[in-house]
Amino acid sequence: MSTTPDPLSTALDDGYVLHGGPTLTFDGDRVIAGQAVILPTGPTPETRLV
Repeated sequence: MSTTPDPLSTALDDGYVLHGGPTLTFDGDRVIAGQAVILPTGPTPETRLV
């Protein structure tokens, strides 16, 4: 087992969360999976919906 933490586990430990659903695509050789990862923050004057 690797002693180096993977980037996703590190991000989740740092407060990031998975966002939306996962996606899959095929590039002709392999299946590639992905999902957005975001760092939630409270609303700011720039992001607040009016």
